[in-house]
Amino acid sequence: MDQSSNDELERRKFFRLDMEKELIDISWTNATGQTQQKKIACLDFSRGGLRLDCDQAIPINTQVTVIFKAASDKNQTLSGKVLRCVKQKSGWFEVALILDDAN
Repeated sequence: MDQSSNDELERRKFFRLDMEKELIDISWTNATGQTQQKKIACLDFSRGGLRLDCDQAIPINTQVTVIFKAASDKNQTLSGKVLRCVKQKSGWFEVALILDDAN
């Protein structure tokens, strides 16, 4: 194992669950004060945060609400902020959220 993969393993605090691109609902307030809502793919999830695949950039430090299974009466709502937003070769953005209650 090279040093870069070793460093990557050590920086993770929590177990990560591959979400297999499960669709989730997100919402946030943009710079002009308008609420934005999207149904996007969740790439993976851990107790510390989520990694999302989005068709638009979301600015770093933006507060985001995430709803799993929004149509169900057993939905789960979490909140977090954007930690990283990186444009991919596909033109989409990989968005990393850190959950508000992650310790």
